[in-house]
Amino acid sequence: MSKPPLPKLEDVARLAGVSTATVSRCLNQPNQVVEATRKRVQKAVDELGYMPNFNARSLAAKRSKIVGAVIPTMENAIFARALQVFQERLSDEDFDLLVASSSYKADVEEKQIRSLVSRGVDGLLLIGTKRDPKIYEFLQEREIPFVIAWSFYDKLPAPNYGQMVGFDNKKAMASIVQHVIDKGHRKIFMLAGIADNNDRAMSRIEGFTSKMMEIGVEDPTYIQCEYDIDKARKAFAGMRQSLGTPTALICANDVLAVGAVLEAQSQGLKVPDDISITGFDDIEIASIISPPLTTVHVPHGLLGLHSANTLLAKINDEPSIADMELGTRIVERQSLSAPNT
Repeated sequence: MSKPPLPKLEDVARLAGVSTATVSRCLNQPNQVVEATRKRVQKAVDELGYMPNFNARSLAAKRSKIVGAVIPTMENAIFARALQVFQERLSDEDFDLLVASSSYKADVEEKQIRSLVSRGVDGLLLIGTKRDPKIYEFLQEREIPFVIAWSFYDKLPAPNYGQMVGFDNKKAMASIVQHVIDKGHRKIFMLAGIADNNDRAMSRIEGFTSKMMEIGVEDPTYIQCEYDIDKARKAFAGMRQSLGTPTALICANDVLAVGAVLEAQSQGLKVPDDISITGFDDIEIASIISPPLTTVHVPHGLLGLHSANTLLAKINDEPSIADMELGTRIVERQSLSAPNT
């Protein structure tokens, strides 16, 4: 069964009872249109699901040579290395990159995705899978290739146009929890990321709780915190006050771990003599904080490179590259030791 054609500018004009020129002005120069007309046109746009397309697909090449990326944050270095490699690989093929940040807000991300598509991007890089299914439907209807990075699952939403390049966050977190357990720790807490609208944070919580339950901890202790050093300090201070001090603190990323280390030291605790602290991601700050963090190394460069290669292949209708699961590894530094007994 064939799909119904996508709504056109003429359809909006007909439904709103105005000319196509008026519709165009409403979308591009709304200040030049009276409010009543603008509202009528917007209602027609919403009812039809019309999306203006300002790209170069009507040209012979049918390519804008622009790729979009929507990342959760630009406030720390978690995504920086991968994006740098991603952009360099795109540049090799004369593609430009437009980057937007959603601040971990689902509604903001959806708006940015729609905006990038309206600007004619040939493909998209998205982080994680947790979003409204209607977004995948929107991308499929418009045949926009996309790559999901930083997560890896057996089943990908919208497999016709999307592919996955990432790692198993649950398995990676479970590996460092096991490493801490092997050091002799049993009183282990977790400083986790906010799991709402973040499948990576939720998977890391699941990796922690599953391993702790394996050693007989029925109700593993964790609290959620935004990825911010100052907020991590406050969260760790509150954790100690209400729950006591663990022998080891597992952190969902290096930013949280740095905050915990700084707060522990400010309270007179020695790391790792009094408390061991581990991170996740292995960004630059993990190796320069004192003591340097034992952490999970994520291959950010490979994430960026393989994401770019996969997306370019989809854009150019080349033979499909299989979804790619990348491995992680534990980097042993000085923030983790056996507990004092």
